[in-house]
Amino acid sequence: MRVLVVEDEVDLAEAIKTGLGYEAIAADLALTGDEALAGLRVNDYDVVVLDRDIPGTHGDEVCRVITRDHPSIRVIMLTAATRLTDKVGGFELGADDYLTKPFAFAELVVRLRALARRPEATAPPVLQAGDLRLDPYRREVYRNDRYLRLTRKQFAVLEVLMRAGGGVVSAEQLLEKVWDENADPFTTAPRVTMSTLRKVLGQPDPIETVPGAGYRMRDAS
Repeated sequence: MRVLVVEDEVDLAEAIKTGLGYEAIAADLALTGDEALAGLRVNDYDVVVLDRDIPGTHGDEVCRVITRDHPSIRVIMLTAATRLTDKVGGFELGADDYLTKPFAFAELVVRLRALARRPEATAPPVLQAGDLRLDPYRREVYRNDRYLRLTRKQFAVLEVLMRAGGGVVSAEQLLEKVWDENADPFTTAPRVTMSTLRKVLGQPDPIETVPGAGYRMRDAS
């Protein structure tokens, strides 16, 4: 999952980004509405965590743009307002969910994961590829019912591959989904993470390298 956090309180924004990193969720930050719109034009996000009251382009307008131009992106609106009319107004703008500040970080993570899986409502909650099983919500991976301990990046890479359902995922797509906008486009991080992931998964290798294209699961279901 890749998330854009639009929040002008720098400490809060950085805390959210760091916390999401521990949950294997790649997050970019935008401190103004204008930065958010610029990021939306160049990056493919699954969810936007949007503070309603931000400098520059107002959060309401950012939400309208997302609803109009990026209908597949889900929006969680953040606000300090507690009135019902404010929440209703947010939903009328196209927000999918609403969190009132202050909020528990664990609740944000649960809501993010719930929103991210909405477009894939037909996908099974537990992903299966041959003898490999990945539970994205318990954050557990098993092969032949044996638990495998993965790093956050290894888990995120494997989840992206398994969600592709046998489709080819390029190194660029992995970089976009698993790392963040500050990642060097020429980095070898995806290749190195893929190599270490394969060692943990063991033989026979469940991941196939497609020359010149990327990677895919050999036995996706």
